Amino acid sequence: MKIGILALQGAVAEHIRMIEKAGGEGVSVKRPEQLRELQGIIIPGGESTTIGKLMRTYGFIDALREFHKQGNPVFGTCAGLIVIAKEIAGQPEAHLELMDIKVARNAFGRQRESFETDLEVKGIADDVRAVFIRAPLIEAVGAGVEVLSSYKGQIVAAQQGSLLATSFHPELTDDHRIHGYFLDMVKKAHQS
Repeated sequence: MKIGILALQGAVAEHIRMIEKAGGEGVSVKRPEQLRELQGIIIPGGESTTIGKLMRTYGFIDALREFHKQGNPVFGTCAGLIVIAKEIAGQPEAHLELMDIKVARNAFGRQRESFETDLEVKGIADDVRAVFIRAPLIEAVGAGVEVLSSYKGQIVAAQQGSLLATSFHPELTDDHRIHGYFLDMVKKAHQS
């Protein structure tokens, strides 16, 4: 299975390494036409406003919406979670507007408030290592969204059909189980 990592900004090499550890093939994606070769895509962390601008500049907004509409799974981590959200607190417009969630940017504070912890993630394990760096938070979820993990009562991972989102960076650990979970989502999506 070929999984793309949107390579406009963020931890691209780290996601490729994790996808390969989990048994898939990771591909750096810099052009919308590359989406035709993929079965799923990861939108990594970075700075969501910058990623959004670059996506508009390089024609990724409509291309990624269409990619998902065709049944291909999308996984957003940290800034990627913000990019796939339908609503961003305090902002008049969102980016891809795929997942029925409302998110708050930098909800855990600045860079110096970054931290690591083990989380219970539904369907995966109760000891998933999570790295939070200027992390967003899922403030609200729509009816079709399943909460997969919370930290101190706040939602940090969720799934809606073939959309997966985490506030944290699973690619900055040695634990590839979340990437494995995403690969399983991709397999299921392409079997049906």
